[in-house]
Amino acid sequence: MKITKITPYAADYEQTSKSKLGRKWVFLKMETDEGIHGWGEVGSSVAVSENFMATAIKEVSENLIGENPMDTDRLWNKIFRLFSYMGSRGFTTSLTAGFDIALWDIKGKVSGLPIYDLLGGRYRDPVRLYCNAWFPDCSTPEDYAKAAKANLVENGHSACKLDPFLEMTQFHTMYQDGFISQKGEQLGYDIVAAVREVVGPAFEILIDAHGHYNVPNAIRLSNNLFEQSNITWFEEPVPPEGINALKQVKENTNAPICVGERLYTRADFIPILENNLADYIMPDTIWTGGISEIKKIATMAEAYYIPITPHVIPGGPIELISAAHVVSSVPNFYRLEHSHVFIPEHNNYLEEPYLIKDGHIHLNDKPGLGFELDETKLDKLI
Repeated sequence: MKITKITPYAADYEQTSKSKLGRKWVFLKMETDEGIHGWGEVGSSVAVSENFMATAIKEVSENLIGENPMDTDRLWNKIFRLFSYMGSRGFTTSLTAGFDIALWDIKGKVSGLPIYDLLGGRYRDPVRLYCNAWFPDCSTPEDYAKAAKANLVENGHSACKLDPFLEMTQFHTMYQDGFISQKGEQLGYDIVAAVREVVGPAFEILIDAHGHYNVPNAIRLSNNLFEQSNITWFEEPVPPEGINALKQVKENTNAPICVGERLYTRADFIPILENNLADYIMPDTIWTGGISEIKKIATMAEAYYIPITPHVIPGGPIELISAAHVVSSVPNFYRLEHSHVFIPEHNNYLEEPYLIKDGHIHLNDKPGLGFELDETKLDKLI
């Protein structure tokens, strides 16, 4: 079997009801000389345009035409090492992921097995989720309480993630001094307390700090939230490159710490694991390089008895499904991220919708990913 053709596609999505940014998910279709194809996802055009991503896909594709798609590990390294002299982290690992996922989809279809079986079989079915509680029209604790009741409690969820410090939203991609005002800090506490009152004491509340804070602010915020509202974790307390800062926070907070969505390969997780800097890790299936790499990261973390809880937002449907296959096959798992606002957008692009029920995602038993993108709804690029 040989790879004969690789085609990039894009699909529009709106991240929130207020977002009119024209963002797109970028996918690729890998075809073979035996008529079997696989779908992969490269990611979201948040930082670069879909046309830039498509051009990169086409350039890399030239190195794969004629290759045997069953050689998933060798081809992962072939793609990854193409970028050794320009930087092989971030955008380049996202590119690698698109090809890697498509290769696994093909391998599953050839073997007649779901990807989770190729990865060692299932530890769990269905897969536990936590809901990324984006409530774009909310600005007060009362708003958040009402939204939590409608979107979380009444839909059977048992865990959610919030970023309640609304003042800091402007710094999602622009760290400055790491400080928050007293007013903004108190509003965040009040939002979490209001959600806690609605969801009850057994419900797990995760806090995303988005790497916004300096060391003293991160320590204070995490400890106060843990004491006041019993949060399950405080995520990315400091910017991802701040390993020494993370160590200070970890040693001085009572809240469990989660990091990893902006770490890109198994090598990036070595200092986190070796220095006991996190209670949970959250590699992103696309940003780390695909199914092959996140499975290896999970195996590394297993040796340290650290659970993985993959990041997937703002990924498309292929990323969520790929991550679900991986976490089905590993013992050290907490929960998989998803967002209630993306369910209809994801399923709009799938020939058969996935099922989320009672806070779990249910994979089918079809070969490969088990789901096909509806090509008629995608825009072919280049």
